[in-house]
Amino acid sequence: MPSIYEFTAQSLSGEEVPLKLFEGQVLLIVNTASACGFTPQYHGLEALQREYGPRGFSVLGFPCNQFGRQEPGSAKEIAAFCSREYDVTFPLFAKIDVNGNNAHPLYAHLKREKTGLLGSSIKWNFTKFLVDRAGKVVARFAPTDRPEGLKRKIEALL
Repeated sequence: MPSIYEFTAQSLSGEEVPLKLFEGQVLLIVNTASACGFTPQYHGLEALQREYGPRGFSVLGFPCNQFGRQEPGSAKEIAAFCSREYDVTFPLFAKIDVNGNNAHPLYAHLKREKTGLLGSSIKWNFTKFLVDRAGKVVARFAPTDRPEGLKRKIEALL
């Protein structure tokens, strides 16, 4: 069974990023969107990043346009929006698919490791996966689970 560190993802600036760069950190991997009812969760995600980042934690954001076309922008537009509206400092990656035949391999892995209420498919934007320092997916959270509600589980892994 592969670990998440065996995957790469393209950054918003177009560079290939090996997830091995995050080895040893606790990660919260989230599919994001800029025009969703859950978009204000960027505030909570950034708060987690700032609070726990110094202790070996990172949020990884993966914009996705598969749900209601709520992430229509280009990489440049997504970066500008997240910076301007939410002062996001955590890594954001290039827009990906999380479901279907073109799902990013990382998301295929995450969904195999932790299924949700409706099976393995991602239900909507802001589904969250918590990964321990060894790269093991330990929990999956619904879009309605607010980032601030995950603190105890994150702290337990730090």
